[in-house]
Amino acid sequence: MKSFVYARATDATDALTRGAAEGARYLGGGTNLVDLMRETIEQPTALVDITALPATIEETPGGGLLIGAAVRNTALAEHRAVRTRFPMLTRAVVAGASAQIRNMATVGGNLLQRTRCAYFYDTGGSRCNKRHPGQGCDAIDGFNRSHAILGTSPSCVATHPSDLCVALAALDAVVHLAGRDGERTVFLVELHRLPGEHPEIETVLRPGELITAVEVPPLAFAARSTYRKVRDRSSYAFALVSVAAALEVREGAVHDVRLALGGVATKPWRASRAEEALRGRPATAESFAAAAHAELAGARPLDGNGFKVDLTVRTVTAVLEQLRGAEA
Repeated sequence: MKSFVYARATDATDALTRGAAEGARYLGGGTNLVDLMRETIEQPTALVDITALPATIEETPGGGLLIGAAVRNTALAEHRAVRTRFPMLTRAVVAGASAQIRNMATVGGNLLQRTRCAYFYDTGGSRCNKRHPGQGCDAIDGFNRSHAILGTSPSCVATHPSDLCVALAALDAVVHLAGRDGERTVFLVELHRLPGEHPEIETVLRPGELITAVEVPPLAFAARSTYRKVRDRSSYAFALVSVAAALEVREGAVHDVRLALGGVATKPWRASRAEEALRGRPATAESFAAAAHAELAGARPLDGNGFKVDLTVRTVTAVLEQLRGAEA
């Protein structure tokens, strides 16, 4: 690890001033960034500790939530309003990492997790366009069982690792940002970029810009939502497929639905095609499976991960059937 300067910001203004320095990075819980520094993938010249920034969860008019970026993942999962009105958020957080990591990790940092692609971390022996632009991607013809089937490009097939982001994508969450040019907001589904020819550019954040909060808008039927994660072992593993879903059924038909996928795409994947295919259709297993197939029509499996197509269809169908049962 290379030497760096450390400073703890007292407020957002102080953080922006310090974060404007060339090579500076914001430090939340450090559960991903510090690992990347040890591997020399990240080599910041300065770390601006932002854990003193507001870590509150406030209720917004109508029943939404404004979640401070410095809120710890454990605090988010345990918050009463989150557990009762947006249970998919609690389930997504608890499905990720270990209790010790959740106690350290912050909401803002969770949004900026980088991929766990083994070729990205193999600094000594593998080519990776995300780590070294233009170098090539050894994952495409390598061991790619865990890699993406949606949103890929010839330059990158790495999945996004966050469970929380999948749930936030399903809930139309909005990310609040502060920067040198003032404050702005972006939808969570627009925060992360598809890799295209530049997988090294992972978000739409501008230089020095700071995530200050995440807003979850009101959604009454999200009280009957869930998150299911399919993985190789029961804990401390990243998703092969994950599904965040909320379902509203009226008179046997799908009145409204929210659906997002993890473990299968290069960014948190809002399943808009599936949602469109479901609205107004009978709330049956056949409709759920057909909608999942519609979403996956553009999937591009690799040699080692073709199983994800069928696994995604079956997981989406099972999750929506579970929610339909909860509606009954």
